[in-house]
Amino acid sequence: MKITTTLAVAVGLAALAACNKQSPQENAADNIEANAENTADMIESNTGNAADQIEANAENASDQVKAAGENAASAVRNEGDNKADAVRNSH
Repeated sequence: MKITTTLAVAVGLAALAACNKQSPQENAADNIEANAENTADMIESNTGNAADQIEANAENASDQVKAAGENAASAVRNEGDNKADAVRNSH
């Protein structure tokens, strides 16, 4: 019984080893797939980086617009306070 089991395992391993040998065409196909996968990964990485940069630039622009608006509002408030003080002190 042990000989039969051992023989069956050996035949199975030999068949498996024979299946794992790849033809040059299969190797070329595997290389094409690997290259395509690497290229796709690089495209995703590059577009992700570009999107992050665009977002950072937009955030900076938004902060600048907000600061300009706050400065303009402060100037209007100060001008209003100065004119009101001038009216109060004109007696």
